[in-house]
Amino acid sequence: MEKEYRKYGCTAVCFLTAFIAWTVLVRFWDVRAIGPLGSSVGCAALNGFVHDLFGVHLSLYTLTDWLGLVPIAAVMGFAVLGLAQWIRRRSLWRVDRSILLLAIFYLIVMAVYMFFEVVVVNVRPVLIDGLSEASYPSSTTMLVLCVMPACAMQLRIRIRAGLQRRCILAMIYLFTVFMVTARLISGVHWVTDIIGGILISAGLVSGYRACILYHPMEDKPI
Repeated sequence: MEKEYRKYGCTAVCFLTAFIAWTVLVRFWDVRAIGPLGSSVGCAALNGFVHDLFGVHLSLYTLTDWLGLVPIAAVMGFAVLGLAQWIRRRSLWRVDRSILLLAIFYLIVMAVYMFFEVVVVNVRPVLIDGLSEASYPSSTTMLVLCVMPACAMQLRIRIRAGLQRRCILAMIYLFTVFMVTARLISGVHWVTDIIGGILISAGLVSGYRACILYHPMEDKPI
């Protein structure tokens, strides 16, 4: 267990370091005015090439925006589970440690999201309702890649039936891959936004995995 904990801890540090390095690269390398309204964009050659390759598909943007409610519903579901345990056990500290760690994890994800709403690295390649919005890292990519894998970790332990567990986990993984791919193809993000979202999510999820290995999850069904 300690070996696994160290492995995921090191993985988290590596991905978070890679995210910081990638962010600096995106912010300062090959910055040119290729965005809407003449806005400057980092890694312009790469971003421009991929954006021209896929084009813009606003129907996919709308679809992925609506499907973004799925991870939000997952967050709410575990919030309700934690609240139910709190009420039933009459103490916050008797709530499953993994649920408490999950709440902290979600708060960190939210804090990262809010930080990059204020600190703008890049703006979208298209105007949304006539407005230029911050796009780095892709918030939808980060939401899906943080919430769904953490959800899978919880359900892997809490669902007893093997076939049911495998089917649900397969649907989670397929949904996750679809959302990230569709978000890229939709053309509302630069490819560097997607990569940034993947790197920060991998770092945060690996950190969460290390924490639940350090504080083993209770083997309890939902």
